[in-house]
Amino acid sequence: MSKKIRIGTRGSELALWQANYISKLIGVENTELIIIKTEGDKIQNVSFNKMEGKGFFTKEIEEALLTNKIDLAVHSLKDLPTEDVKGLKLAAVPERGDFHDMIIMHPDAYEKRNGIDIKGSSMIGTSSIRRMAQLKAFDNTLRVEALRGNVNTRLRKLKESEYDAILMAKAAIDRIKLDISEFLIQVLDENIFLPAPAQGALGLQVRADDEYTYNIARKLNHAKTESLVTAERAFLKNFGGGCHIPLGAYASYKGEEIVLDGVIASADGSFVARASATGTDPEKIGAEVSAKIKKQGAEKHI
Repeated sequence: MSKKIRIGTRGSELALWQANYISKLIGVENTELIIIKTEGDKIQNVSFNKMEGKGFFTKEIEEALLTNKIDLAVHSLKDLPTEDVKGLKLAAVPERGDFHDMIIMHPDAYEKRNGIDIKGSSMIGTSSIRRMAQLKAFDNTLRVEALRGNVNTRLRKLKESEYDAILMAKAAIDRIKLDISEFLIQVLDENIFLPAPAQGALGLQVRADDEYTYNIARKLNHAKTESLVTAERAFLKNFGGGCHIPLGAYASYKGEEIVLDGVIASADGSFVARASATGTDPEKIGAEVSAKIKKQGAEKHI
C-alpha cells in the first residue's frame, strides 16, 4: 500500500473498537487512527431531542475529511444523517452486527409481561426519543428519563441505581464485551420494538474525489447489508427526519425481496403508526413505508 490511511474516529471505547475493527480488515500496518471529539461528546448534560441541528457525532469528523486531516471516517451508520455532505460519499457498509435493542435491568424490576418484561412505573434511562416513544406506547406508566454518556457511563449509572433499567443497542454491548452479568436482560424482538435505521451497521465515509481510499474501503462492503440499511434510511429520509424523530425501522430479506417495517410513535406513546412494504428497490420501499405512515397522520403527532 503506497500510503497509510488515516482513520478518523471518536474516542469512546465503542468508537475505538469500530475503528480498530476496520483497521484490522484493511491492515493495521496500513492505517493510523486519529481521534476527533464531536459535539455529542462535548455536550453530555442535554438530551438529544433538545440539542439543535443534526450530526452530533459526525459533523467534526466529516469536517476533518473535507480538510484532508483524515482519509476515512468510521461512523455508527445510525448516527450519520441521510443528507449527503457535498464532497463526501459513503464508500462501504460492512456486514451488520446485531440490530436489536436490549433492556438491562435490576432483578427487582423484572416482571413477566407480554412484550417487555419490566414492572410498570419503573424508571428507565435512554438517550433516544425513539426508544422513549416505543416504551411509552407499550406502557405509559413507565418513567423514561434521558440518559447520556458512553456505554460504560450508562452502565455505571444503572449500577448506582439511578435507574431501574436502561435501554441500549445490543451491538454496543457485544462489541466491547461489557460485563452485564449482575443484571437481567431482555433482547427486544423487532415485532415489538423497532431499532433505529441502520442500527448495528457501520458506515465508511471518504472524500468524493479520493478514489484510492474509496477502492480500499469498498472491498469491505457487504452488499446485502448495504441494501437493507439503504431501505431503512430511505424511510427516514422520505419522512424528513433525523435524531429528533421517534422513528424505528428494520429491513430483512425474504427470498430475493426486501421486507421493510417502519414505525413512528409520539413521544408520550399515545400515537403509534406502523407500516411495511416489500420489493427489490430499497429506495422505493423506504418511500412507500414513509407514505403509508404519513397517511396514518404521523406528521401531526411528532
